[in-house]
Amino acid sequence: MRTIEDAARALEAGRTTSAALVEEALARIADPAGEGARAFVAVQADAARAAAGAMDALRRAGRAPSRHAGIPISVKDLFDQAGVTTTAGSVARRGAPPATVTAPAIARLERAGFVVLGRTNMVEFAFSGTGLNPHHGTPAAPWDRGNIPRAPGGSSSGAAVAVADGMGFGAIGSDTGGSCRVPAALCGITGFKPTARRVPLAGAFPLSTTLDSIGPLAPTTACCAVLDAVMAGEENAEAPPPAPLEGLRFALPSNTVLFDGLAPPVIAAFDIALRRLEAAGARLIDLDLPELAEIPRANARGSFAAAEAWALHRDLITRSRDLYDPFILARIELGERMTAADLYDLTAARARIIAAAAPRTAPFDAVLCPTSPILPPAIADLETAEAFNSINLLLLRNTSIGNFLDRCSISLPSHAEGEPPVGLMLTGETMGDARLLGVARAVEAVLRPA
Repeated sequence: MRTIEDAARALEAGRTTSAALVEEALARIADPAGEGARAFVAVQADAARAAAGAMDALRRAGRAPSRHAGIPISVKDLFDQAGVTTTAGSVARRGAPPATVTAPAIARLERAGFVVLGRTNMVEFAFSGTGLNPHHGTPAAPWDRGNIPRAPGGSSSGAAVAVADGMGFGAIGSDTGGSCRVPAALCGITGFKPTARRVPLAGAFPLSTTLDSIGPLAPTTACCAVLDAVMAGEENAEAPPPAPLEGLRFALPSNTVLFDGLAPPVIAAFDIALRRLEAAGARLIDLDLPELAEIPRANARGSFAAAEAWALHRDLITRSRDLYDPFILARIELGERMTAADLYDLTAARARIIAAAAPRTAPFDAVLCPTSPILPPAIADLETAEAFNSINLLLLRNTSIGNFLDRCSISLPSHAEGEPPVGLMLTGETMGDARLLGVARAVEAVLRPA
């Protein structure tokens, strides 16, 4: 896959134009043999062509707003764009008024010159890690596509498939329990969840205001770092350099909850990754994290996502219940049973667990584990509520910890070419995003040497 840096250099050297990059991406989206019709819920071709023309003109005049001006990307269907109705993957919001202001994270990308191709498909209201959407269809994960249609992971499903299939150089998603990292792992690309407070959430349709974060999906760590820096409003929108791998300290949680039920290809890829890191001079150290066992107990009476989604959706459910995906509706309605005391206790427990876990992981450069314990499941295997819920919990099991602990976290592809997709997850400290991205670039070079 070509990277954002590849595109930036080609644009700077005059080897391509934004118009050419956009037309190539639009052709991939429109290809009837591809997944574009399911990966996107809206293709904004005219606006993308106009923006590309403007960026090319500014570049010719020496006035390009950044070296990334003209590079095409996509945005998840939960971000506001002025003049567009934000449906968040649902048909229940089709009659909602269009947004009057573009979400700040997306506006910053547009000011830097990135060209938005359109809006990508997603799990309805972002409330699942499977990637299924009964309203718009489910885009198939790249692996085994010609044999068995497999779920791409979610909730940023269309974003991951768009990147994997070359429909742009990156995609903007959201991550409440793994919604950037899970689809990245299942589609063989990179997905980054920043520390939530770094990127403004305004203009992003919420799932859980406590746990939501906005992150990129892209071919590489460096691509994610550039998109993240722009959305965070940082002056230097470049990727941090790779950290020297020699002597880096990686924690391997001894808690079996992260490693139970791993698919054999996940075990194999994880073992190979660890051996390569050790051979490169990194130190792998077992770490007891008893706080991981406390998280399920804290959520026993309900989660932040259920409580906050119910508060947001209860009026719309009253009016448009039959328009909801029944699997998602059932998850939202779990929040109806939670009391104010339950939410108070959960908030207090989270603060306590975060404070206890922080000093345990502080001596390490990252905590390592597989992103997803399983491979992309067959879409046909998710047809019953029991199977859907069971697989959904597995997909989000490891990733949701980073959201609960308010950390930054990234999933890197760790499988060999031609093998089933497997993600390696690195989790850093709260607000340690730049450090984690530099470490991830070093790990990425070991996992997939050029």
